[in-house]
Amino acid sequence: MPAVPVIVKIGTSSLTDEAGHVRVAAIDKLCDEVATARAAGRMVVLVTSGAITAGLPALGFVGERPKDPRTLQAASAVGQSRLMGLYEASLGRHGLVSGQVLMSPFDFFERSQYLHARGTLERLLELGVVPVINENDAVADDAIRFGDNDRIAALVAHLVAAERLVLLTDMAGIYTADPRADAGATLVAEIASIESVDGIEVSGAGTARGSGGMASKLSAARMAAWSGVTTVIASAERPHVLADAMAETPGVGTIVRPHAHPLSARKLWIAFAVEAQGRVHIDAGAAQALTTAGGSLLAVGVREVAGRFGRGDAIDVFDADDRHIARGLAAMTHEQLDVVKGVRNKDQPSGVPDEVIHRDELVVLV
Repeated sequence: MPAVPVIVKIGTSSLTDEAGHVRVAAIDKLCDEVATARAAGRMVVLVTSGAITAGLPALGFVGERPKDPRTLQAASAVGQSRLMGLYEASLGRHGLVSGQVLMSPFDFFERSQYLHARGTLERLLELGVVPVINENDAVADDAIRFGDNDRIAALVAHLVAAERLVLLTDMAGIYTADPRADAGATLVAEIASIESVDGIEVSGAGTARGSGGMASKLSAARMAAWSGVTTVIASAERPHVLADAMAETPGVGTIVRPHAHPLSARKLWIAFAVEAQGRVHIDAGAAQALTTAGGSLLAVGVREVAGRFGRGDAIDVFDADDRHIARGLAAMTHEQLDVVKGVRNKDQPSGVPDEVIHRDELVVLV
């Protein structure tokens, strides 16, 4: 790769007006800043939202957003080409070539797909192309989709070993409270640790047009932190926001520092990319085995089981103090675990797996 890339993600609420139409001025501003970064020798990967919202007006949907998945997927198919056309034209003003890349969870989960996606992005950057990434909403199944591009941006940052992830939104960064409802809310300039991220309370999507909101931004920042990547959450409207994010100019937004011990790609997926289908509460001995000894989770240490999950589903692990300490892929179903929880392996019925979660499929998050 010619240089370490920067991942820049912009959300629907920053790209569209109240009526849901894409604002060409917003795309031009972003592309102007990408061109400035490229002129300074930086490689940039764009992750964009907005395809569904861009497609709805063309299909006659104005005002309230439809809720049925088939209509939204149809809108994505119509809007994606329109959105990419705007990026192509805007980057073309600077002599830059854009390349559309539609991604899905399989591109990160399946090893062969993961390597293929990385190779494609690396080659695009080598050729001087600005990759423009979006989730493949037109054909994605709800069970196998991310639902927002913040997580995709964080996973792409890991995929290409980015130097920085910049999440552009309609607010100046993370606040101590919702500034739209609390006049005393102040900007959080820096989040130095994963534990600090966990302690911040934020709401969901900020507008009807967006799908993520600050909760999604923080989740993506946590993913990037575990990848060893610094994240900057900032306002898309700020002049020279990309240059300021790279220079860490004071007041640019919220800077989230990386974790000292990054996760592998697979464990990053387990920890953050898939939705948990259940949870287990474990005793102090089991918690110590997971967090300090690197052990697997055994049924004898499980005290409570919640949710309905099968083998291979992600489940969250909580300790006796109700702290979320780990996530992993279940080796047994919730029905099996209900029967053997608290029971030593030698006393369990035949045919039951030895572990609830094998250590290779477990991510400790504390």
